[in-house]
Amino acid sequence: MSKSVAPVERVRLLVFNAALGVLDYRKPEGLALEYGSVVVAPLGPRQILGIVWEAERLSGKEVPETKLRPVLEVLPVPPLSAELRRLIEWTADYYCAPLVSVARMALSSSAALRGGGTTTEYRLTGAEPARLTPQRAAALDALQGEQGSIRELAELASVSEGVLRGMAGAGLLEPVLVDCDRPYPPALPDFAQPQLSEGQKEAARTFVDAVRSGGFTPFLLDGVTGSGKTETYFEGVAEALRGDRQVLVLLPEIALTENFLRRFEQRFGVPPILWHSSLKASERRRAWRAIAHGEAQVVVGARSALFLPYARLGLIVVDEAHEVSFKQDDGVRYNARDVAVIRARFERVPVILASATPALESMQLAEAGIYKRVELPNRFGGAQLPEVSVLDLRTEAPARGRWLAPKLVEEMQARLERGEQSLLFLNRRGYAPLTLCRHCGYRFQCPNCTAWLVEHRFSSRLACHHCGHEVPVPEVCPECGTPDCLVACGPGVERIADEVAELLPDARIAVVTSDTLNSREAVARFVAQAEEGAIDVIVGTQLVTKGYHFPELTLVGVVDADLGLEGGDLRAGERTYQQIAQVAGRAGRGAKPGEVLIQTRHPEAAVITALASGDRDAFYEAETQARREAGAPPFGRWAAIIVSSEDQAEAQSAARAIGGTAPGHPDMLVLGPAPAPMALLRGRHRYRLLINARRSAELQRYLQEWLGALEFPQGVRVAIDIDPYSFV
Repeated sequence: MSKSVAPVERVRLLVFNAALGVLDYRKPEGLALEYGSVVVAPLGPRQILGIVWEAERLSGKEVPETKLRPVLEVLPVPPLSAELRRLIEWTADYYCAPLVSVARMALSSSAALRGGGTTTEYRLTGAEPARLTPQRAAALDALQGEQGSIRELAELASVSEGVLRGMAGAGLLEPVLVDCDRPYPPALPDFAQPQLSEGQKEAARTFVDAVRSGGFTPFLLDGVTGSGKTETYFEGVAEALRGDRQVLVLLPEIALTENFLRRFEQRFGVPPILWHSSLKASERRRAWRAIAHGEAQVVVGARSALFLPYARLGLIVVDEAHEVSFKQDDGVRYNARDVAVIRARFERVPVILASATPALESMQLAEAGIYKRVELPNRFGGAQLPEVSVLDLRTEAPARGRWLAPKLVEEMQARLERGEQSLLFLNRRGYAPLTLCRHCGYRFQCPNCTAWLVEHRFSSRLACHHCGHEVPVPEVCPECGTPDCLVACGPGVERIADEVAELLPDARIAVVTSDTLNSREAVARFVAQAEEGAIDVIVGTQLVTKGYHFPELTLVGVVDADLGLEGGDLRAGERTYQQIAQVAGRAGRGAKPGEVLIQTRHPEAAVITALASGDRDAFYEAETQARREAGAPPFGRWAAIIVSSEDQAEAQSAARAIGGTAPGHPDMLVLGPAPAPMALLRGRHRYRLLINARRSAELQRYLQEWLGALEFPQGVRVAIDIDPYSFV
């Protein structure tokens, strides 16, 4: 008599192997598995991570039950929720990305998956060293107030791990046993009640009611610079805290974090929990686990924070929601602003998009009633918007060899005499964008990219801002050997700072770029100096266009308003308007009136006239009409196909194969292939195709069927960029 055989429980896993993606396994007896469980499974002789997924939602290769291998282990973390799994699926589908690549962003701290426990970190003891080498001296300076693993501290101090181990042996560093899951201090929703204007109170009530009642409601918080948008949505954050719900606040730049943290702590008594790429591994592990277990109350982070496994999400805020940096341009090419709205929909919670210069797509959704628009048209405390004037460089030209018009210099001098501050904006890092030999005309170009090397005089280097290639500034021309022959062409912020130092020798100048504000400590020092009046003139890139509030800053000078209008960027007008309007908003935020001077050679351009007149609606209306006629977003859809290879002929051949098999669909117009504007990037030759499709077109399906029918050599990469923002 034969024995009855118990049925095999087949488990479908999304496995973290890009080539395989989906595999079936067997559930061992006694192992508790749920959808979303993070597990370890065998793959040949190795072990890999996987997530238990609904079989009906993932197509996989059918394997006989007798060949199924058992799942080995369930990791001690909460399962990914159904809402997060749906978000992962949606993102992969919409942006034509591998599902596993999106899922990887949810499990972005591998150390956190193994549970809590303790770890050993190190900190300075304060002991006086008997012998001080240059490396130890540098480490002592860099590690004041820091704590971390030997590896993390070595990176912070830019010394070898051996130096720090020697310091530990000498008693200069001491080990500290740290609980990996130690709780964060609780944020207090009623710690400090803010003073709000009537307009702010009305907006705050709207957000509080939405959080209290729950449900998906997308808001566009449209407020002029200085109107107190942050204080307004903080009331929605407070209501989420009262209801024991988690909050996610997305910021576009880490450099904005310091100012935000201070304002948050003043309101809620403690800083929020941070999430960005510069966190130490131990900080990421602690934050991830607190988020997954619902113990992290408010998370402030860059776009990657969007995919973390929040246990009880109650509100999402996207601050400076117009910012281009919310769009990721490699890997999974998603726009965090748009995905935040989708996550809020899946989680059934409100989402607030806050901006003084909303994206045209957001404005259109508000006009259509899909987003609920909340307006703050006035600055807080009676402060007035600055007066804006245009300096036509064709008639008010700077002196020979200079870049600042006489009128701008005159106004800066007046501010210096009155003890007020000025800000000069030029979105170009370094000293000069091009260096050439005056003898033979040789130009310094990056060997890996179609880009000139930018001179940085602070560091005496020539650098590529696309791949990071750097070389020292040579003493002779590498082409003709002539000494002392190099000429800097055009201005960067360092050159503008030099010009200010010559024209205003008594002025105290700060250069603010991603090169100089490359850590939270550097940002904190800059903010403290500016607030204390220790800086007279700030010279900066787009890093200074948002988030800062300096009451004594009364003059903003835009050095080259035409810079953003150059090149083939299809959103150039909108982006230029947003950038200049944001930097103009730094002026006159206190009791003193502000003034903005815009230098341009095209004062008749629509974006310049709109800035000068303050007529934002007219600019948006003209831009909207142009987009409608061109079938551009939000009235049509764009997608880009980027083909690259280390072999130029191979890249060109693959691009032509794609172009030659383009579907002749009436809903799609295919342009290209053509060499990309950045035809060589990080050593890879690049070609692009641009697709313009009707709004109703099934664009993703067309693209996947089109490209899925083709095969490419191993060295060729083909990337799809849905809703592209970069056209290089």
